[in-house]
Amino acid sequence: MLLCLDIGNSHLHGGVFDDGNNNNKLLLQFRHDAKQIGSSDQLGIFIRNVLRENNIDYTEITKIGIASVVPVIDYTARSACVKYLKLEPLFLTSDIKTGIIIKTNTPNEVGADFIADAIAAKQLYPDRDILTFDLGTATKCSYLNKNGEFLGATIAPGMRLMMESLQQNTAKLFGVELVQPTSAIGKATKPAIQSGIFYSQLGFIIQIIEQVTKEYDLNSKPLVIATGGFSHLFAESKIFDIIVPELALLGIKHMLELNTETRH
Repeated sequence: MLLCLDIGNSHLHGGVFDDGNNNNKLLLQFRHDAKQIGSSDQLGIFIRNVLRENNIDYTEITKIGIASVVPVIDYTARSACVKYLKLEPLFLTSDIKTGIIIKTNTPNEVGADFIADAIAAKQLYPDRDILTFDLGTATKCSYLNKNGEFLGATIAPGMRLMMESLQQNTAKLFGVELVQPTSAIGKATKPAIQSGIFYSQLGFIIQIIEQVTKEYDLNSKPLVIATGGFSHLFAESKIFDIIVPELALLGIKHMLELNTETRH
């Protein structure tokens, strides 16, 4: 089995897959608050406990892949894997085999989250122009063309960051539940904030789709894939062709398959 860990600013998202090419069966998903990750012992015990409670023997894990955008957690995650799972993890970077071609000005600056999403997108939908929107702490969009070339990205504040910014920098505004509003114009402060945040994100997404289609002279709109914790809020808007919550995990899994040497 393959253990995949996607370490973001808000959460560690983990998944266990059946080992085997072209087998995307996800046996288990779990999460941990990234800001609450302490020592390697705490993280290692957490992972062992999650596996045990889901009837997975940790000794059956043959490879571990990690995509991290939080460098301060990397050493802790590696140590936890080595000490408690007896395996050296493979970290996803632009320097290893990924199956995509990074064609940005500074490929080494492209985050592991972008690469993981692009790997999965290409595997799931080969020979397609693809825009991937990852709606998490930040709202990120990347463009992968039909030749498997990663051409760049757009990064904007995510919905929670928008809400926290309003709460922290205004005298009377407060935190709200992030939901799809029932109206564009709110009749009280709470729905007004909810509407402002939701439609700010929706407008951003629509404009990026339109601009990429225009700037790259595409004959039709790219395939639009969404992932991330807030992507489900836009399901009824029908701006996404498909929502794949486990997209990054699939990318990490495929990265492990491309780099076939089992690491001990």
